[in-house]
Amino acid sequence: MDTIRPCGCKGCRTCLLCENLYGIERKDFYSLYKAQNTYVYCPQCDLAFKGWDVNEVTQNHPNHNPAEGLPFPGVLVMEDFLTPTEGKDLMKKLDEMPWQDSQSGRRKQNFGPKTNFKKRKIKTDVPLLRDFQTIEQCSLEYNPTKGACIDPHIDDCWIWGERVVTVNCLGDSVLTLTPYNQDTSRYNLDLVEGYKDTLEQNLLDDKTLKMYENIVVRVPMPNRSLIVMYGPARYQFEHSVLREDVTQRRVCIAYREFTPMYLGDGESIEKGKPVTEIAQRFWDHLSKDWSETKEQCITAEGS
Repeated sequence: MDTIRPCGCKGCRTCLLCENLYGIERKDFYSLYKAQNTYVYCPQCDLAFKGWDVNEVTQNHPNHNPAEGLPFPGVLVMEDFLTPTEGKDLMKKLDEMPWQDSQSGRRKQNFGPKTNFKKRKIKTDVPLLRDFQTIEQCSLEYNPTKGACIDPHIDDCWIWGERVVTVNCLGDSVLTLTPYNQDTSRYNLDLVEGYKDTLEQNLLDDKTLKMYENIVVRVPMPNRSLIVMYGPARYQFEHSVLREDVTQRRVCIAYREFTPMYLGDGESIEKGKPVTEIAQRFWDHLSKDWSETKEQCITAEGS
């Protein structure tokens, strides 16, 4: 739907407001996935076990039988990464900055390079809040009253590197993953072939990947946890946050890094240097610097 909508949604993305306003029918991913062979990833076992309800399966630890577990490489869940005090302080600071309406009932705060995934061009004159050599930080708010969610997708592979890091600042939720074996030109997945030898974890071969057909893996995202997605989970599975799994206000911060093409001896290293240099700058969100630069914090196209 190309109609300009007041909620921030566009294209195939929808929220409860525009669905009710324009009579848009949304695909029922919840029912579709729940009818399949579902597993829940247990961070303590580093294995996925049959089930749908995340709390029910994870709370059964340490009674899981490893022989019944499904290996699911490329996911790290660190519970209690933030202390309660750190979580509260972080939320206070996030809410002191303006939120911008986004798609699918979400709001966001974006700090990073302006990019165009179709033309593969990058604009570097945007101030970044960065640490650990990341080049993009995005704060996301999911509001259940708006039907907030994010549809199945793979983060674009042209500029965003392997490790996608998410810090959950407020609220519990679930990351739902399903295998992707379609057109590799989508999400710029075809570019991964050129740097797959540099990945933290090897991708699954076709034979191994076949065992995940019609399987849905649910990964817990507890309040104050750290989630890292890399390797097979990053490139060979689409991930989503289902509307039904957002039962309270959820706020998270996502961090992304460059692909190898923009690092080391990569072919685009010179284009990446200005972004990396800007990423080392730090400033207080209530300072004069923030008031002067907040209007330049442009959302990355295609995110």
